[in-house]
Amino acid sequence: MKEEILKELKRLEEQYEIKILFAVESGSRAWGFSSTDSDWDVRYIYVHKLDWYLKIDQLKDNQEEILENDIDLAGWELKKALKLFRKSNPPLLEWLRSPIVYKDEFSFFELLGEMSKEYFNSQSCMHHYLHMAEGNFKTYLQNDLVRIKKYFYVLRPILACDWIFNKNSVAPMEFQLLVESEVKEIEIKTIIKDLLSRKISGEELDIEPKIQVINDFLEAKIVFYSNYLKLNKNTSKPDTERLDMVFTKTLRMAWEK
Repeated sequence: MKEEILKELKRLEEQYEIKILFAVESGSRAWGFSSTDSDWDVRYIYVHKLDWYLKIDQLKDNQEEILENDIDLAGWELKKALKLFRKSNPPLLEWLRSPIVYKDEFSFFELLGEMSKEYFNSQSCMHHYLHMAEGNFKTYLQNDLVRIKKYFYVLRPILACDWIFNKNSVAPMEFQLLVESEVKEIEIKTIIKDLLSRKISGEELDIEPKIQVINDFLEAKIVFYSNYLKLNKNTSKPDTERLDMVFTKTLRMAWEK
């Protein structure tokens, strides 16, 4: 499948006259709990030619395609990506920690990965994960019957909050690392591992009575982090000048002959 993905990335470069700086796997395959019918979620950062940046109108700065071969492509233009990076955008920080890298031009993936340690903002990231957990908890885990895969829509962001709270660093993509590191209760860990095993084996769409102990665990975490973030405000001032330098240098390198 990697060859097919690289072929599609090459097609995008030729079709849109762009250079893809890096491309990684996101979603369940990178998280470590893909099932047999999981899509390939490819995320990438790209740069246009110089003329694209010299127009007075704001042009489209993202791309999305879902292909028939189960490849889901989505990318951000470099300037957009760096603006989000400046804000410690969690999805972008996750891409930079993906265990599956398809493409990395000029070691750009490695460069941003190193810089993310400086631009990481714990409150910003925790707000993102908490909002995700709250929404999914209300949407998917309130009924008497719950689909197995929906537990992970809440477990993963909550455990990411735990990781950030305890380690003050970007949470890893791999779900099992989060479980091993952050779940201390033996009963909860056992249940989560069982759910994980079932999801990977293809039972993710099964519907069964909700697991109240998991609901209680998640609800308590949501309340805790909601209160915590009310008392902790974001006061960081990220370095924009350095990101300007990264942008201009990368743009030159991408198109120099």
